[in-house]
Amino acid sequence: MRRRILRSILTVLTITTVVLGVPLIYTAWLWVEDITRNDLQSRLDRISSEVIAQERVDGTVHDGLDVRAMSALVPEGGKLTIVYPTPLDNAARTDIGVAQVTDPLVESLSMGTSGSLRLEVPAGPMHSRQEQAVAAVALAVLASLGAAFSVAVVTARRVADPLRDVAARAARLAMGDFRPDPRRHGIAELDRVSDVLDSATVEIAGRLQREHALVADVSHQLRSRLTAVRLRLDELSTHADPEVVHEAEEAMAQVDRLTDAIDDLVRTSRDEDATDRDPVPVMAELRGVATEWTHPFHETGRELLLLGDESLQAPITGSRLREAVAVLVDNALMHGGGTCTISVRTVPTMSSRDPLICVEVSDEGEGVRDELAPHIFDRGFSAGGSTGVGLALARALVEADGGRLELQRRRPALFAVFLGSKLNRPQNATLTEPR
Repeated sequence: MRRRILRSILTVLTITTVVLGVPLIYTAWLWVEDITRNDLQSRLDRISSEVIAQERVDGTVHDGLDVRAMSALVPEGGKLTIVYPTPLDNAARTDIGVAQVTDPLVESLSMGTSGSLRLEVPAGPMHSRQEQAVAAVALAVLASLGAAFSVAVVTARRVADPLRDVAARAARLAMGDFRPDPRRHGIAELDRVSDVLDSATVEIAGRLQREHALVADVSHQLRSRLTAVRLRLDELSTHADPEVVHEAEEAMAQVDRLTDAIDDLVRTSRDEDATDRDPVPVMAELRGVATEWTHPFHETGRELLLLGDESLQAPITGSRLREAVAVLVDNALMHGGGTCTISVRTVPTMSSRDPLICVEVSDEGEGVRDELAPHIFDRGFSAGGSTGVGLALARALVEADGGRLELQRRRPALFAVFLGSKLNRPQNATLTEPR
């Protein structure tokens, strides 16, 4: 950011320097020439006064001009030509100075009936002074540009460093670092942003504490109620009717799985680091989901299949994956048709050596209508009379482990969960790149 700001400032300064410096240099060049010509014109005015002073009453000059005073007014290396009237001739000419001037700078003066003057001097000295003036102006321009560069560096640092610091604070806040930062930078707008970040830090920290407390209270109440339900089911398991005993045992198994799921979700909700999690076998986690939902599918005359490679592992939270896939299976049961298939496969990627693991949940129903597809993961959106929370929750659970959930196909519906993979390989195996 500092480089971009510095580059922008220097670009503006360079353009400004060029726009102002070039005309200034040209003006200095003309200014030196103007001074030189004004000096020559002043000398001609004084010489013309001397010539006119030597005229008689009839306007002519008798016995020749006295050029002693005029010679002192001719610059070194210059030449003065005087044309003046005489009694015998209409005009006479007198040259003072060198015979011929190389590369002359000429100034003339007409004196009317008193004649004319022409003063020639070498242009070399004037060009030298012009070059000196241009060099002085160029040095001044470069000095101003250097000073502007120093100011630009200080300004860029003063602007970029606070912006970078505020951005870092926002990033720390997003990562869960809720420590306030008392530093301020003397820039009203950025200090206002820092104040807002401090307020947001306090508010978010308070909300998270309240949510954690609420989750703990709710999980405690749910476990208490589930324990009571399990005790009642345990009493039913002693019933004389074998069918009642079987249903009671199935219900107790459901209660135990629900209790474990609640404990896992509460524990993982407090785990902020999902990147270093140990990989878990994906098929083993999904087998429990398939077992749990097989009976509801059989009751509706449908079938639930689980297909995939048993060796695939992913660094995820098992409870989150189970709950997310359970939502997709429940969605297939409620809104789909035919056989529901849970398949686990790998998907090659261009940016990583290890492929992604893809968990697909598909059925053979009518699928998702086109007008519903863009909003299917929106919280609270439902076209079937449900709460509209399930798919949004499933996507949130998958994203909490760094994965993503997408609707890959609309008709028939196919949902895909993409997870980071860690394939089982022998410890001494060697990976070879394709040639």
